[in-house]
Amino acid sequence: MAVDIKHPAGREVVMRLVESADVLIEGYRPGVMERLGLGPGACHTRNVRLVYGRMTGWGQDGPMASMAGHDINYLGLAGALGAIGTRDRPLPPLNLVADYGGGALYLAFGVLAALVERQVSGRGQVVDAAMVDGVASLMAPIYQLRAAGFWSDDRAANLLDGGAPFYRAYETSDGGWMAVGALEPQFYAELIEGLGLADAELPAQLDAAGWPELAERFAQVFASRSREEWTDVFAGSDACVTPVLGMAEAPDFEHNRSRGTFVGGSPPQPGPAPRFDRTPASDPSAPPEPGSSTGELLVELGYSTERIATLRDLGVIP
Repeated sequence: MAVDIKHPAGREVVMRLVESADVLIEGYRPGVMERLGLGPGACHTRNVRLVYGRMTGWGQDGPMASMAGHDINYLGLAGALGAIGTRDRPLPPLNLVADYGGGALYLAFGVLAALVERQVSGRGQVVDAAMVDGVASLMAPIYQLRAAGFWSDDRAANLLDGGAPFYRAYETSDGGWMAVGALEPQFYAELIEGLGLADAELPAQLDAAGWPELAERFAQVFASRSREEWTDVFAGSDACVTPVLGMAEAPDFEHNRSRGTFVGGSPPQPGPAPRFDRTPASDPSAPPEPGSSTGELLVELGYSTERIATLRDLGVIP
């Protein structure tokens, strides 16, 4: 449905929806919905059970609440961007961490949690999902490591940021890359065996002073074969060594094909996740055009044909 909520009649349409809705989600800057008369207070007057989800970058309050921002900004203030990248510069991990991870997924989790709580209290509530908060929450284990003295503020110098030679990517002879994540000692032993270094004199795995030498040895060995060859070497192994696939390659990789991780034809797209055994999700389809079901949905709300025509004449709906 498409509705002009700046028009009083459009706002009333939204309020009619609110009366029977479980969840309302909005992503405006703080105060916008209140100025439109559609804030939580007004909506809860119509439906006390409504869960009101609010998505912003900086949150509903604080000195930066009204400022614009993007994923890289929220990462920067939460301490995540400073921990990701090369020694020379921070590198944004696409917009996966703040936008989708700390933002959308935290909002979804918060809304579902509020729906569960509503079964006890009978009341809805406001879910304030700020991307900067979500990123900070995702960083909690790293902050814990730092507090315990196991994490340095230097990038590419730690266990999980590419500093450890057994947790990074290595280039192969054909210009491909292999991802290595052999953290546990038993997995590390399989890595060493697969690389043919079992009998070599190497620094101890967790001796950070020996990491540069170890990384150089690993790089030399990985550079001696192609990505496909190394994929075959470590197939079925617990060494935690896998090929780094491009987006064009990932849908055709055997494991992804067998699980149906990607669906559709050309181009394929990621399938629904997670998976449910009793109520599996259908494959994604093309989204409807905005407003294409407006009339149908208004009829469901009880609007008469005449009233719908009037709303169209007023420009409230398409």
